[in-house]
This record gives sequence, C-alpha cells and structure tokens, in this order.
Amino acid sequence: MIETRQELSLDRILEAARHFSSEQMELLIGVLYKRQVDTRRDEIAANAREAIAAFHRGELKTETADELIRRLSIGE
Repeated sequence: MIETRQELSLDRILEAARHFSSEQMELLIGVLYKRQVDTRRDEIAANAREAIAAFHRGELKTETADELIRRLSIGE
C-alpha cells in the first residue's frame, strides 16, 4: 500500500509527538484545538454567508419558528 504525503506526514508527527515532554504535548494539543476551532468558525461563517446570499437571491423563504417546527414535525 502506498501512503499519501498527508498520511506520511501525520505518521511522522505522531511519532515525533511520542518523544515530547508533557508540557510540549499540552502546548501541541492547545495549538491544534485552537486551529480546529478557527477552522470550524470559518466554515460556519462561510455557510452563513451562503445562506444569506441564497436568501437575497430568493431561494429561501421566511417562516416563523412555529411554522418551521410544524413543517419539521410532519416531515416536509
């Protein structure tokens, strides 16, 4: 099996991390967590921008919370 560059890099990172001190490991985990949060925040913002654009193009309709709940409960 041929590993992709990404898999090989991840394997090297994980192997290197085995030799980290506890402080280094905690720092790495914190950095990775913050990057994951930032990435997810960017994804949510992009989804929101697309939803707003779709609304302005007339592709979405407005409805009350009660209308939405009713529609979802009957499986439309």
